[in-house]
Amino acid sequence: MSNLKMNLDLNKIRYDEKGLVPAIAQDYLDGTVLMMAWMNVESLQKTLETGQAHYWSRSRQQLWHKGATSGHFQQVQELRYDCDSDTLLLKIEQIGNIACHTGMRSCFDSNDKAQSADVLTELFEVICSRRDDPSPESYTCKLLAGGNNKILKKIGEESAEVVMACMEDEPQAIASEVADLFYHALVALAHHNVNLRDVYVELHRRRA
Repeated sequence: MSNLKMNLDLNKIRYDEKGLVPAIAQDYLDGTVLMMAWMNVESLQKTLETGQAHYWSRSRQQLWHKGATSGHFQQVQELRYDCDSDTLLLKIEQIGNIACHTGMRSCFDSNDKAQSADVLTELFEVICSRRDDPSPESYTCKLLAGGNNKILKKIGEESAEVVMACMEDEPQAIASEVADLFYHALVALAHHNVNLRDVYVELHRRRA
């Protein structure tokens, strides 16, 4: 048995008349929905034994080890089902960052554009786009052009404003100032070419 976290009672899973249950694969760090496939008792057992996602291919009528031919394996971190016990959720680490057969990260990406699942990732991508394609009118570009001196000064200022808002116990002000601090910290990450995902990995490591 693998070490994946399992929040379900296997006996409660409600399979359909063909012995299948839909399974949604979700990025374990940022929550991006990557794909949907089907599982049966055999594929679920293989998943639990190996820690890698195994599905049931309805078109080929056979067990499907995700990544066996492409190398894009899915390391399952957590497994659970919904309130009706008839849909599975797999929180996975997608090896190679490609889940879809089209070569995209997610089967739900459109027009060759990846969709961000959380607002921090979306904001970080915008900041990186400003870094790589600067615009003189952009505040972000002006910060990046100022380098460490300007960016770190702003982080210091925003940190102090977070402290003051907390001292005054103003919920809306706290939220606003923390948002400013998050933004400027993301600018610092982009300036030093550190990916936000690396921060997520570190937070996940500490939690584990």
